[in-house]
Amino acid sequence: MSSDEQNSNTEAPNTQEDVHQQTHLKINQALSGDIELLQQGYSKVILSTTEEMRADEAGLVHGGFIFSAADFAAMTAVNDKNVVLAASNCQFLAPVRVGDQVMFEAQVRHKEGRKRNVHVKGYNSDIKVFEGEFKTIITEHHVLNLSLLHNSEELGD
Repeated sequence: MSSDEQNSNTEAPNTQEDVHQQTHLKINQALSGDIELLQQGYSKVILSTTEEMRADEAGLVHGGFIFSAADFAAMTAVNDKNVVLAASNCQFLAPVRVGDQVMFEAQVRHKEGRKRNVHVKGYNSDIKVFEGEFKTIITEHHVLNLSLLHNSEELGD
């Protein structure tokens, strides 16, 4: 492991004051992880894997739970009540077993208007198990309240 991977595994990138969670307030943190540290543009989430996450008899945790915790870390790093995921590019680097604790660190890397790119790394002890880039958008209103098309005539139907 490189020295900057070790540093990112143990401490936040800055010493800013903690901020209050503004997004995903109703998420089931037992399935998507608990926020350990939340700062402007940064989040650390811990996923304690459980039997409910088991995919097989060997105790493999289903990757959807790993992705969910990484996504939750990305959303809370942006920390806007209207942040939504637009795209992701992720790598699952090592398996996770039931009973493992995975620590996810998410750092906002790029801002352009309402767009945010967030880099997320996940570690089980000192083993990197996940890495991904999450492209997010902050919508003006809640995504379920957006009127993307006023009527189907706009599509030429």
